[in-house]
Amino acid sequence: MFTGSIVALVTPFKNGGINFETLKKLFEFHKENGTDAILLSGTTGESPTLSLEEKIELFSFGKKNTEIPILAGTGNYNTKETIELTRTAEEIGVDAALVITPYYNKPTQKGLYAHFKAVSENVKLPIIIYNVPGRTGVSISPEVVAELSQIPHIIGIKEASGSLKQCFEIKKRAGKDFILLSGDDALTIPIMSCGGKGVISVTANIAPGMVREMVQVYLSGDLDKAKEIHYKLLPLTDAMFVETNPIPVKIALRLIGFDVGPLRLPLVEPSEKSLEVIKNELKKIGAL
Repeated sequence: MFTGSIVALVTPFKNGGINFETLKKLFEFHKENGTDAILLSGTTGESPTLSLEEKIELFSFGKKNTEIPILAGTGNYNTKETIELTRTAEEIGVDAALVITPYYNKPTQKGLYAHFKAVSENVKLPIIIYNVPGRTGVSISPEVVAELSQIPHIIGIKEASGSLKQCFEIKKRAGKDFILLSGDDALTIPIMSCGGKGVISVTANIAPGMVREMVQVYLSGDLDKAKEIHYKLLPLTDAMFVETNPIPVKIALRLIGFDVGPLRLPLVEPSEKSLEVIKNELKKIGAL
């Protein structure tokens, strides 16, 4: 279920709350383009600015309004709160939870193991670890990932460390069924060469069909075709990170006709220079 192209979906806002009308349109857009699963309340969904109530609303709406599997972003730096939200997501009926390594308080490797073990002991929901040291200040080691992979419903990891060595070590040490997913659009093909089975993608918000095709043709063994699509997507991917994610991708969705609304502070509108970069790349793929 959680392989292929998984979109890290933006959260559309309107009048200070979530714009559920646009959210449903985004679900339909991804169904039409074959997206394999949808992440709600991830970093790209501006999760740090979402209230607990809004996250629960997102998960409930997603479960009720799309047949696409829902991955719920339930993690934060507080183990107790992570357990509580993951339990709630499980009760709602989402398909899996994405749990980030605790940020800011920078736990040790022993603490990281204890955190994920505690979450797993309190739910039956499949859990995907999210490793993104550039945002959290801590990277979970392949040794600890391997230990956690022995826990039955810790099923995989979203790897955004930028280290292919880390990815190789995870695949070498973790169980053969443990799922490695790219957490970095620019490294999806390299990470799949390490044994990865797909991507949790920012770029798929804009070009879901191309991202899915790239992943599927790679998994089918057509590396040349996958690389061809990768090179076509790379300038767009670069544009999606010309400023802090999700600033560019939210502006890009506005430009192609989705009423996703404003960014929430402390994120702000991009510079004119960045806006031109975004527009130019959308024109190149025919989206504008």
